Amino acid sequence: MRRLSLLLILSIPAVAFADDPSRVRPEDKKSDDARLGKTVTLDDYHPFKPPESKDAWENRRKAVREQLLVALGLWPMPEKTPLYPVIHGRIDREGYTIEKVFFASTPGHYVSGNLYRPMATGGLARKFPAVLFAHGHWQNGRLHDAGEATAKKDVKDKGEGTIESGRYPLQALPAMLARMGCVVFHYDMVGVADSKAIPHAAGFADVQGELRLQSAMGLQAWNSIRAYDFLADLPDVDSKRIGMTGASGGGTQTFTLCAIDDRPAVAFPAVMVSTGMQGGCVCENCSYLRVGTGNVEFAGLFAPKPLGMSGANDWTKEIETKGLPELKALFNLLGAEENVMAKCFVQFGHNYNQVSRELMYNWMNKHLRLGLTEPIAEKPFVPVPPRELSVYDAEHPMPKDFLPVARFRAQQAEASDKQMEALFPKDAVSLAEFRKVVGTALRVMVGEFPGKEKLALIEGPVVSTFGEDGVHKVIFGRKGEGDRIPSLGLIPKEHGKTLAIWVHPNGKASLFEDGKVAPAVKALLDKHISVMAIDPLRVGEQTGPAMAVSKTYAGYTFGYNRPLLANQVRDIVTAVALAKDVIGAKKILLIGWDKMGPAVVMAKAICGDAVDRTAADMNKFRFDAIEKTDDPMLLPGAVKYGGLPAFAALCAPGELFLHNHAGTSSGKITKSAYDAAGAADKLKRSPQPAKPADVVDWLTK
Repeated sequence: MRRLSLLLILSIPAVAFADDPSRVRPEDKKSDDARLGKTVTLDDYHPFKPPESKDAWENRRKAVREQLLVALGLWPMPEKTPLYPVIHGRIDREGYTIEKVFFASTPGHYVSGNLYRPMATGGLARKFPAVLFAHGHWQNGRLHDAGEATAKKDVKDKGEGTIESGRYPLQALPAMLARMGCVVFHYDMVGVADSKAIPHAAGFADVQGELRLQSAMGLQAWNSIRAYDFLADLPDVDSKRIGMTGASGGGTQTFTLCAIDDRPAVAFPAVMVSTGMQGGCVCENCSYLRVGTGNVEFAGLFAPKPLGMSGANDWTKEIETKGLPELKALFNLLGAEENVMAKCFVQFGHNYNQVSRELMYNWMNKHLRLGLTEPIAEKPFVPVPPRELSVYDAEHPMPKDFLPVARFRAQQAEASDKQMEALFPKDAVSLAEFRKVVGTALRVMVGEFPGKEKLALIEGPVVSTFGEDGVHKVIFGRKGEGDRIPSLGLIPKEHGKTLAIWVHPNGKASLFEDGKVAPAVKALLDKHISVMAIDPLRVGEQTGPAMAVSKTYAGYTFGYNRPLLANQVRDIVTAVALAKDVIGAKKILLIGWDKMGPAVVMAKAICGDAVDRTAADMNKFRFDAIEKTDDPMLLPGAVKYGGLPAFAALCAPGELFLHNHAGTSSGKITKSAYDAAGAADKLKRSPQPAKPADVVDWLTK
């Protein structure tokens, strides 16, 4: 990339500009920033690009896993409290037994399901391999009855072998696995079958849910983790040989658990992994989840462990040509190409029928090392009437402490707040852990500091003069991301190597007042400091229609697109990277005015020591005061991670001047971090708005 040194830009021939000295584009040319166009949705194309090296994949895998954990509200992982499992009501069948189970995945919330076990023979104790089975979005879930008419049709179409398996496919699967020698736990989705205290895919769609990253998908992921704990702790289970399967929404639960938990040995998500529709239910979506990624890459996080998949005549119908080849390239890179497989049965609609179940049985047989002769065909079975599989009865009623959603969420918020309080920086060690947790979360929210190789000059440089000052105009962004950030730089005739990045709600235009350079800007120029201003997204030349946030659930929008505030922070970070690695500034000052101050604080937290001094107007802003999911200042997760004071704490030990902040108590964590970093003298705070002249004096002293 061409280096835009401060000396170089003054050597480029001057050109004339329109009457507005701040404009970079011609007045009749609109921004082509991709973020001002159509928002990404769950129904768009979501390809996976295989990595070029093992090291690249390890870095990418770590980043995507962290993204998943933050999005699910599981970063840091909640405390694992005792399960107190209740197992009762044994039902005997030929070659296997069925029992009824419920346990507390967290205090006040219970997971329910059925435990299928191979029938003990010979009186010898042994440990069996096991399979965790997530049912998906079939009516009544675990207690699904497709009806006789549907069963007859499926038998006729050769999707099922018997009326019984066609009518009760979600019983056929664990019954067959149990007869193959596996312990199987078939558990309920939240709000389905016996899990009734919290309605399915409901109760998490408000703004407080977003601010705390509380979601139906996060709760189901946690239930999957605890269901795995339950299964692995059973005395008759070999904890080293546990696989997981599920179809449709159960497929989502399968690849989600296998992406965030290192324990599963084999995975088989059915009719869900694809480059197409990513999951239509609220329980399959949450903010940040698929920004820059998708289900194929999520499935790939399981590599090099055995990953099998099935497709049907639905959004997964192209899995063999779109998704599988890229996964094969990944597995081949890791020396395990034989460990990934997908087969599509386009003659059937969305299903987990006997044909696809048998594909899974053979996959589990091979990779759980069951030792059975292949091919394995499903045997007929005698189903149990669904009502007899229900886990609650007169002797085993639903626990009285089962919390409804509002009380459950309040309890989870309290537990999360206690986790954050425990991270409060007190010394160098605790500060490092605080940075690991909150810093990682912020990077997921807004993105990382880009290396020079990721920066792109889109248009420019174009140079003119304004009075005695040089004017430098360029549009820049990040390679392959479609951002188009216009910037204007003022370079004094006698300049040094210091550059001030000026961020204002009016963008570049704020550099000028009444046809002259604004007084605070002139004060910087008079001190031989160059000034660069940008138009972050939806400011100045970057204006456009506001992003339409889903009224049903904001996770449908922010699960695929960064919120406006996150994009604005990202633009500031990109500007700092340009100043450091392309322009070559030796010292960078960062200034945030009015409502752009909070974004500047978060940008400084991402940029670290790339910025020497930062001054920001906090605008008396508090994330917990946001009331609507379409508020332009919404940043999902901000309240969970301590809000603006916690993000300011990440700036330690950098020199930081915060003014016009919300109150004295809100800055305790910021002060504590600076004390822990041994940099108390580097932090200046004032509850009153600072005059521009005072800000300049502090920056340049």
